[in-house]
Amino acid sequence: MSKRPLILVTNDDGISAKGIQYLVDAMKPLGDILVVAPDKPQSGMGHAITIHNPLRLKSSNQFEDIQAYTCSGTPVDCVKLAIYEVLKRRPTLLVSGINHGSNAATNILYSGTMSAAVEGAIENIPSIGFSLLDFHSDADFEASKMYARKIAKQVLEHGIPAGTCLNVNIPKGKPEALNGAKICRQGKAFWEDFFDKRLDPHGNPYYWLTGDFSVTDKGEDTDMWALEHNYVSIVPTQFDMTAHHLIGSLNEWDL
Repeated sequence: MSKRPLILVTNDDGISAKGIQYLVDAMKPLGDILVVAPDKPQSGMGHAITIHNPLRLKSSNQFEDIQAYTCSGTPVDCVKLAIYEVLKRRPTLLVSGINHGSNAATNILYSGTMSAAVEGAIENIPSIGFSLLDFHSDADFEASKMYARKIAKQVLEHGIPAGTCLNVNIPKGKPEALNGAKICRQGKAFWEDFFDKRLDPHGNPYYWLTGDFSVTDKGEDTDMWALEHNYVSIVPTQFDMTAHHLIGSLNEWDL
């Protein structure tokens, strides 16, 4: 009798976040689950790893009968520790999220949620990052839970190529309000940053990073278009950042 799939669950919002509870619930029918998640919010950490401080790993009863651990480090630290220190067999699938807020377009570069999925891809583990376009603490994750289960089931059945992962973003709203899912490319959209400069009680300046998200890509095959039209966006993603189209012209340089 074959073993059930082993599913590693992590996130960047921390182990007590609402989204990871829904993701665990979504995965329960699909396999055996292990959770390793940050002990505090780690949003915006990207692919950071901890190298100058010790990492702490503690058992957690956050999910009752599900084996779980908190990690003092980043989402990528969580994945590394889970693979090399905790698991007794290699995970069949890694899922990360469900994040509060979009990780579409260039948001993926800053995302701890997606960096955990990318780390899984680096380890040749089929991996998916899930994000809900709702920052509210009482966000409705029912649609995200439904699509997380559907998409994870398809990945378990069909697999994805080594070195790749899926970036899944879900619009805000009830499941019946969504128009379905679309396979997309990553849209071109960028943060136009500015800093809110303030003074502390001692007269010293400090800054809050803020900005506006500018969508420059008007294509109808992008994640941004899909989300604006109430579709779940699914972007196949890879960690190879080589600009292959530029190699030929660079080879013509006098180097």
